[in-house]
Amino acid sequence: MSSNEPGAAPQPPTPPATSTDAVPEPRPLADAVRDLTAVLPAEVVEIFRHAMATNLREVAQVREDGTVFVLTGDIPAMWLRDSAAQLRPYVLLCAEDPALQDLLLGVLRRQLLFLLTDPYANSFTDVRTSRHADDLTDAGPVTWERKFELDSLCFPVDLAHQLWRTTGRTDHLDAVARDAFRAVLDTLETEQDHEARSSYRFQRLDGPPTDTLVREGRGRETAPCGLVWSGFRPSDDACELGYNIPGNMFVAVAAGQIAEIADQFLDDPALAERALRLSRTVREAVETYGVATLPDGSRVYAYEVDGRGDQLLMDDANMPSLLSAPLTGYLAADDPRYLATRAFVLSPANPYFYRGARAAGVGSPHTPPGYVWPIALSVQGLTTLDPAESRACLDTLAATTAGTGRMHESFDPDAPEDFTRPWFSWSDAMFCELVLRQRGQAG
Repeated sequence: MSSNEPGAAPQPPTPPATSTDAVPEPRPLADAVRDLTAVLPAEVVEIFRHAMATNLREVAQVREDGTVFVLTGDIPAMWLRDSAAQLRPYVLLCAEDPALQDLLLGVLRRQLLFLLTDPYANSFTDVRTSRHADDLTDAGPVTWERKFELDSLCFPVDLAHQLWRTTGRTDHLDAVARDAFRAVLDTLETEQDHEARSSYRFQRLDGPPTDTLVREGRGRETAPCGLVWSGFRPSDDACELGYNIPGNMFVAVAAGQIAEIADQFLDDPALAERALRLSRTVREAVETYGVATLPDGSRVYAYEVDGRGDQLLMDDANMPSLLSAPLTGYLAADDPRYLATRAFVLSPANPYFYRGARAAGVGSPHTPPGYVWPIALSVQGLTTLDPAESRACLDTLAATTAGTGRMHESFDPDAPEDFTRPWFSWSDAMFCELVLRQRGQAG
């Protein structure tokens, strides 16, 4: 067992949850609602107001130690990716709300502790629930599911960075954060040479093929090229080629954020230098191995590659995606290669772009064929340079909730009353972030 595998760090206790009454309603919400009422239809503002007032209260469980466990919604577990993404609209409103800041920092501290228990896990549980105990992998005692996904390591780093930049607070950038960041780098560096250095394996014998890895849990063979291997996509589906390009884009950004934090607050120049080196190496590899040429000659980013010449041209609705590259900070929304990639993603050339009578957008092999994801529509609206396109995405989202006032996981674009997951907190949060973008554009 290598030093970055589970078991190298002590397992922190998971205290019982306290009442959700400890979760406050964001104080700036009333001001945001007032501003939005002047520029958006009342039904859109009400969906936003209700989601922002209740979403965090419904999913956040404050522990006795001050950390916060965040449910993904209808699944009784905490995903590192989802729990960070679920906070994005609240981070936008927390600058003048110390109580909300404390709650968000509590979520981050819980994430950092989980990273130290098992940096290969995507989601975690507590003492009151069960996990996927039959998976063939070396899971820790509080691991819900041990699907290794690059975004699981990147989102907590990004949240730590966002909270510092938004609030000016640095009390979360402490020894625990330093140790967690070291574990993140240990894992990422190991997975740059998955074949020779990694002991990670994952098999699920009772699920569909997308729930397990081939070659007795090792995944399809890859060649070292500077990219970081990932077993699974942000959808929790197995990677086809091993190197997920949107995930590696996020790695380049998150490693750079670790370097900045280590340099300015952790007094750890060795950690800063190590993180910066990884960021530069991965970015160079993305630009070298992660770019494909379309039949029309345009150069776009591939979704996955294997370092051996194979490339997969598609995009998935889950974030990080190729469409979300400006949101994760890899490049600007007006970058020419991003614009070419965006045109590909939002066209029939992408095998997971679907169009119906009520909506058009990116779907996923994770959900029924033809179903569009509200998360992808929110990402489309958040990354466009055209305010009219952003507003059109928002209007489509508000009109396709099937009367529930909730953003679902996916829906039939011809019949939105047919959808998956009636409650998906991450999707609600992305809608709220898009609504707040309209506030910024209006004012």
